[in-house]
Amino acid sequence: MKSQLTTLCYIEKDGCYLMLHRTTKKNDINHDKWIGVGGHFEKGESPEDCLRREVMEETGLTLGSFRFRGIVTFVSDDDPAEYMCLYTAENVSGETIDCDEGTLEWVPLEKIDTLELWEGDRVFLRLLRENEPFFSLKLVYKNGTLVEKVLNGSRL
Repeated sequence: MKSQLTTLCYIEKDGCYLMLHRTTKKNDINHDKWIGVGGHFEKGESPEDCLRREVMEETGLTLGSFRFRGIVTFVSDDDPAEYMCLYTAENVSGETIDCDEGTLEWVPLEKIDTLELWEGDRVFLRLLRENEPFFSLKLVYKNGTLVEKVLNGSRL
């Protein structure tokens, strides 16, 4: 069983986020969705270790500086909760590679909301745009539908 601890990073450059359009994995809960880059912790990794490894594996980019923006708790039906460490980064080096999980694309920030996103992702992407200080966000899904949003202990 994979760790229920994950990272997700939105890399920004020239007014765009590097987005991953998940199209290639079979039985992928994120199939056809656009997300940032990241993934599950491996044994012994800190959040930062996981972040750096996942960004390198999925994009070929090396993170310079990055910012820990929040913790997102996902609750979905009878599945175990997932705890995601959410980051943003602007300082990267290297060239992007082909990703075996889908297509990487630099998407202008003003066009992100037009993409096929999880409803809960729209919530934390808005918090990132508004430069919300470090936050805790709980997102509860039932049968793929967002039914509850809790920001820093208060229902939205």
